[in-house]
Amino acid sequence: MARERAAVAGGAAMGGRAAAARSDLRGVAAACVWRKKMGSPDLCNGSTIGVCYGRNADDLPTPDKVAQLVQLHSIKYVRIYDSNVQVLKAFANTSVELMIGVPNSDLLPFSQYQSNVDSWMKNILPYYPATKITYITVGAEVTESPANVSSLVVPAMHNVLVALRKVGLQKKIKVSSTHSLGVLSRSFPPSAGAFSSKHAFFLKPMLEFLVENNSPFMVDIYPYYAYRDSATNVSLDYALLSSSSSEVSDPNTGLVYTNMFDAQIDALYFALMGLNFRTLKIVVTETGWPSKGSAKEKAATADNAQKYNTNLIRHVINNTGTPAKPGEEINVYIFSLFNENRKPGLESERNWGLFYPDMTSVYNLDVTGRGIVDMTTTANITRSNGTWCIASSNASELKLQSALDWACGPGGVDCSAIQPSQACYQPDTLQSHASYAFNSYYQQNGATDIACSFGGTGVKTTKNPSYDNCLYATFGSNVSMNGSTVSATSTSSSVNYSISAWIFVDFQDLHFLCFEGRDDSCLRHRNRTTANTHLLVSAAAATSLTTPSTATVYELLSVKESTGHESTSSS
Repeated sequence: MARERAAVAGGAAMGGRAAAARSDLRGVAAACVWRKKMGSPDLCNGSTIGVCYGRNADDLPTPDKVAQLVQLHSIKYVRIYDSNVQVLKAFANTSVELMIGVPNSDLLPFSQYQSNVDSWMKNILPYYPATKITYITVGAEVTESPANVSSLVVPAMHNVLVALRKVGLQKKIKVSSTHSLGVLSRSFPPSAGAFSSKHAFFLKPMLEFLVENNSPFMVDIYPYYAYRDSATNVSLDYALLSSSSSEVSDPNTGLVYTNMFDAQIDALYFALMGLNFRTLKIVVTETGWPSKGSAKEKAATADNAQKYNTNLIRHVINNTGTPAKPGEEINVYIFSLFNENRKPGLESERNWGLFYPDMTSVYNLDVTGRGIVDMTTTANITRSNGTWCIASSNASELKLQSALDWACGPGGVDCSAIQPSQACYQPDTLQSHASYAFNSYYQQNGATDIACSFGGTGVKTTKNPSYDNCLYATFGSNVSMNGSTVSATSTSSSVNYSISAWIFVDFQDLHFLCFEGRDDSCLRHRNRTTANTHLLVSAAAATSLTTPSTATVYELLSVKESTGHESTSSS
């Protein structure tokens, strides 16, 4: 796997382009929310975490044991780098979605003759759809390859698409190619992100291919290398997505960054828009942190690897998005499932795995996020107790209004309380209304630092901004329409709720859950972001629910049972 370096370059001011691009980004985010509401899951499925299953080792378990390990840890998305038949067979009937690959060594025959691709496809089809193949990557980081194969990528992608069309799978299996961040000539500040002109000859037709076929742009991102190679310019906390990281402002846009991952993603978004590709989604096909390294790789430790991947998973599944695209969903694959002892290079290259070859964990990590996304307690809030997010008094009205519009629109905040005659309408000022909306978004998205950014217009405070009948939510409790509160209490593996009108709760891949033997009445959970009913949960939710994977606001509607009585509950 080639490793990219952080592309850093000074540049002329690009404020005009950045402002236009930022407007485009907000439009795309709003369009995504609208597509979700209209039931178009192809573009807006919600952020997901997958794992890369590399096999450059001579001591790995058999594919069937790997498939069992993946299911044991509830990993639902896996990337492999070829189309190994034994792996395809092992993942049949597991519901794990598989991204398979065409290695760089096969690009020449794949680009030359359609018959070569058709023959390859015939070897794969017997395992589909039992094996849920969703992506085919054609080539991997070709710009880092010592062989000049870049010109072969698009013809090979086209032939793979033709082969899929012949069997009617072109809409179910997407075709793309993965890249290193080295495709950029500039990545800092993010608004100056631009593709290298030396790659334009194949990137432009590839991007056109991706747009035409509704496929994502795929990239491998490694903040670890940027930190390792420039530790004097990059803080470790910034690279690790730590909440204690200092902020970095983009001078062209005013956007504030608290981690390198977001900055690198946004550099790609701006680079894409610089070429007028505004609608492309980005999938991060590799990212991670090594748990061990050589003497000069001091940051390669198990503790840092755990921190990076834990913070990354929390950031992704909360659908936080990036400063330029807040709320934008992004799918990410962690590298890698195992330590691979045959990988060349420094010691770190052989120590990116989440597991040792004997399938024991290198460090504790819950890939689903259920064990790491904090649900605060009413008595002991470890991450955000006593913090709120309000509008900065130094922010311009233009920026505040833009941020307020986003929060009440694509951000999914219920802003009814700041409407005329409602509890938080007075004082009727932009500052007050924005503060209420900012805090609601902040609390329902994990009360993390980045959830209070709003392009630099939001600030955290330890003073409760509630007043009169206008109650500001805290993480783990929210405010009902009549001003009463709802609280959530948490233990290590379960969450107990006192249920009122609103509650923070979400579950990974659950659509119907009624606990038997405790209470025959159910509460309907209605997702306010998508306006779709997702869950039916019994009133036993008040006593024991699985730890949520994210903190999404659900409206609780009491429903009548067949007996004719109506179930209600209050705090």
